[in-house]
Amino acid sequence: MAIERTDVCILIPTLNEGKTIEHLIREFQEMGFTRILVIDGKSTDGTVEAAERAGAEVAIQVGRGKGAAIIEAFSMIREPYILMLDGDGTYAPADADRMLAPLAHGADHVIGERLSGYEKGALTRLNHFGNYIINVLFKWAHGAYLQDILSGYRAFTGESLSRMNLKESGFEIETEIAAEAVRNELKVTVVPVSYCQRPGTPTKLHPIRDGYKIIKTIYKLAKIGNPLFYFGIIGLLLTLAGVVLGIIVVYDWFQSIERIPMTILTGLLIMSGLIILLFGLLGDIFLAFHRETTGEIRKLREQLNRIENEKKK
Repeated sequence: MAIERTDVCILIPTLNEGKTIEHLIREFQEMGFTRILVIDGKSTDGTVEAAERAGAEVAIQVGRGKGAAIIEAFSMIREPYILMLDGDGTYAPADADRMLAPLAHGADHVIGERLSGYEKGALTRLNHFGNYIINVLFKWAHGAYLQDILSGYRAFTGESLSRMNLKESGFEIETEIAAEAVRNELKVTVVPVSYCQRPGTPTKLHPIRDGYKIIKTIYKLAKIGNPLFYFGIIGLLLTLAGVVLGIIVVYDWFQSIERIPMTILTGLLIMSGLIILLFGLLGDIFLAFHRETTGEIRKLREQLNRIENEKKK
């Protein structure tokens, strides 16, 4: 079953992409896509005018940041399918059908994987290595290796978006979308896409600063998606600190040196660490129970919807 072009909203978040946005929109129009929504972050280079001239619907975001723009835009979309990509010309409209095809076969979310087929010069070695590390950390924290969680080329069903609770306002939004997809047990498909050198303005992503924010977000979101990982790290660090202090206390004791305050601190650190580890384990058990319960509720809803549809027929 092919997805009709009229059932798809092309979503393009922009900030000063005046050099590329008009050509990007016209490419999608030539492919037959009629609903193109540009959500702009108050550009000053004529991006809005260029997008309107090309025939796209343009909305100016209320908040600040890429994530805030995307969350605002999702609330404006009524089409059953959404194809989202950056407006900087790095992603190709020619990959649109490849991105949408899995949705027609039951996928909830599609990620366009850039790292195996990017144009020479599109990613530096630092960017490529950083992406790899972030994807591995995401797997450790959330239990799924999605190959390219920072990709800006995404496709969704409208129903899958309704199950996501998105809050991140900056470049961390792609990480949050991936984490929410895993947490809600959505069917995620990864497809390779081309990735070109940025032809417009320089990238707004700072590798070190934004990389730190993304890693922090991966860890923060694990509190909900993988409590054993989140609390386990804290518990292990406290326990390890207690063990190190304990070794010092025991060594000094053999030297006939008593360290009463340090002994008390050692005990507190080890006990606190073990309690937090236990808390993470209990959280993991409750999460598994919650997922099982929500899965059963979802199945019941689907059965009720099928029964209602059969009655209408």
